[in-house]
Amino acid sequence: MKILAIETSCDETAISFLEAEGSVKDMPRFKVLAHLVSSQIEIHRPFGGVVPNLAKREHIRNLPLLFAELVTLANSSNSKFKIQNLKLDGEKSDAERLMLGVDLIAVTVGPGLEPALWTGINFAQELAKEYNKPLIGANHLEGHLFSFLLQEKTENSKVKSKKLKVNFPAIGLIVSGGHTILVVLEKLNKWKKIGETKDDAVGEAFDKVARILDLPYPGGPEIEKLAKKGDPNAINFPRPMIHHKNYDFSFSGLKTSVLYYVRDHVKPLRGNVAGHFPRKSASDPRWSAARRDIAASFQKAAIDVLVKKTFRAAEEYGARSVILAGGVAANTALRTALKKSTDEAGIKFFCPEFEFNTDNASMIGAASYIQYLGLKKKAGKILGYPIEANGSLNL
Repeated sequence: MKILAIETSCDETAISFLEAEGSVKDMPRFKVLAHLVSSQIEIHRPFGGVVPNLAKREHIRNLPLLFAELVTLANSSNSKFKIQNLKLDGEKSDAERLMLGVDLIAVTVGPGLEPALWTGINFAQELAKEYNKPLIGANHLEGHLFSFLLQEKTENSKVKSKKLKVNFPAIGLIVSGGHTILVVLEKLNKWKKIGETKDDAVGEAFDKVARILDLPYPGGPEIEKLAKKGDPNAINFPRPMIHHKNYDFSFSGLKTSVLYYVRDHVKPLRGNVAGHFPRKSASDPRWSAARRDIAASFQKAAIDVLVKKTFRAAEEYGARSVILAGGVAANTALRTALKKSTDEAGIKFFCPEFEFNTDNASMIGAASYIQYLGLKKKAGKILGYPIEANGSLNL
């Protein structure tokens, strides 16, 4: 099956084209023929976060450009799309040649920023109508959860294809700017949520701490970079809910502890700004040295909670595999810590290649295929998620 997938849930405009085959039982296999992403980071950076209507404007501008790039790739002489082999009646445009090979269009319907989601949905609906193709709505979180399956990409990619064997039951940890969720999977398409954050998501906490430390947006990579130069044991920040018997999380208190530490232990070099927290000059050696240790200690506290809860869930549910997913899964310290724990316990560990951690359309294609496998036997039209934006959609 050939899938054209579209993702516009936040500040990444993405279109992918992938081939999918296999069943849920035998583990689906995916070959990504095109993986196109247009990032808006530089546009939103001056605001310190994503501005929904600005994201919507950029998606509207970028989607036709990415689709045109996809059409060009598909019709190039060295294309792996194989649309040149299609038997066509009469002259066809390059776009028509591409769309003739599409079996399914997939689009993110949530969760995310609804103004941004609608741009992708409207674009997908126009394509589906114009080229008479089935359309399926995909859950962004399911996309992250299944992104580890994307192991074979274009010939220019560094990703090497390998056959995956996930042993069930499995524990899935989804960590991003908007979510921190633990799920237990009985099989690939059957799972239940066992825990989630009660306030800030871990990625949100990283961004907020980055602002406290005068680091640019997005804060996660900046915290990780700074933490490599600091002492993770310099400051004993709290590990919220780490000993609670449930699998819920809380990172708001950890973020607040960092704020209070900066206020109380680092001498202000300038006055308060907007009554929030004292701004520091990054050029001052005392502040530069202090924030390295703050970043490292904060990161360690957050990772300790994530690893402890995930591993305890793996023990309770007899998990034979652990899956790490979401934008924060790109954090090398988190990947290393979780893999160390699973290796010591003899549990398989899976996480996406780095290029599939952040928001992308290839993961939406993977999620839509797994959803489709469970729906295609039903008569009539394809069912599943309603084709409408749902900013609060959950697992």
